[in-house]
Amino acid sequence: MGEDKGDVKDVLYSYTAFTSRLEDENRILRSTIEHLKQELTKLREPALMVCEINDVIGDKAVIKIPNGNMFYVNVSSDIKNVKAGDTVLVEQKNLNIVRVLKNTKNFNVERFVIVEKPKIPWKSIGGLNNQIEEVKEVIELPLKKPELFKRVGIQPPKGVLLYGLPGTGKTLLAKAVASSTNATFIEIVGSELVQKFIGEGAKLVKDVFELARKKSPAILFIDELDAIAARRVDVGTSGEREVQRTFMQLLAEIDGFKHLGNVKVIGCTNRKDILDPAITRPGRLDRLIEIPAPNPEGIVEILKIHTAKMHIGRVNLEMLAKRMDGFVGADIKAVATEAGYFAIREGRTQVNEKDFLMAIEKVKRKEKEDSVYREMFG
Repeated sequence: MGEDKGDVKDVLYSYTAFTSRLEDENRILRSTIEHLKQELTKLREPALMVCEINDVIGDKAVIKIPNGNMFYVNVSSDIKNVKAGDTVLVEQKNLNIVRVLKNTKNFNVERFVIVEKPKIPWKSIGGLNNQIEEVKEVIELPLKKPELFKRVGIQPPKGVLLYGLPGTGKTLLAKAVASSTNATFIEIVGSELVQKFIGEGAKLVKDVFELARKKSPAILFIDELDAIAARRVDVGTSGEREVQRTFMQLLAEIDGFKHLGNVKVIGCTNRKDILDPAITRPGRLDRLIEIPAPNPEGIVEILKIHTAKMHIGRVNLEMLAKRMDGFVGADIKAVATEAGYFAIREGRTQVNEKDFLMAIEKVKRKEKEDSVYREMFG
């Protein structure tokens, strides 16, 4: 009899455990189904369009959609304190504003610019003594001693244009002056300012300059300036018109800069001959500084900089400089690097003159190959 009672208890216990497990599984399944329903509802919701508010008129607003068209639309009653310049989400069908996007003002800017605090001393630049003095005069002095210009009663240049062959040290000069003034270095490539959608390039220019003001003192370095500042034409494709709109915004931003401000603009180009005169007229980037290929003395200076930490034997730098006639700074750095590789391949830690001679020939061959490639494929 006792055994029968024990069997019944075991059966009841097993049944209870089984029932409890089924209830747990059922609860999990219900939760999973509910989650899937929510996900399905989300996927069925229509996508919202990202737009910018151009103006606010009462309880309505004028928005600009990505293709540049503007519409007068309603604003949801749940949205408070909407203002011009805000980025908003709108319904694609009626274009009514349903939500304001927060902290998106500089989203595009952060994707397209390089922001850093360079640590490049002037002594790391060789063969450009005259150019260094000019950059110091135009950029460094107004940032370090603005009161001097106030006392004299003159207005310093807003920016400078560096032009010359690729690899001559234009970017290095800009970073060095940012380092010497403890300024934020903001670099953007001109071709990045021209975006796919109409009006985006001009907006990006505006946001970049606003970013520079917030991080002042700042050096705004625009590489490949010729991509947006080439001579304007009366007619052209929509892409060319977009470039012109971007260029006009750039001119407006430069004109809007307060004199003696803590933001300086440095433009950089390899094609000064195609620039629109509007960018270099007085009051804009009116200081033009050519960055040439170094002379033999300059080549020796640059070679000394790039070999300062190398273990080199008896090397006639003047003789090497003559063999590197026509080389720019980037080529000379490449020679020092390649010479080091030749020594490494032979298991040596000291670099000799033969290594440098072979490196020079290698760099010359590469330059010749690159030149042929450019002629064939543009």
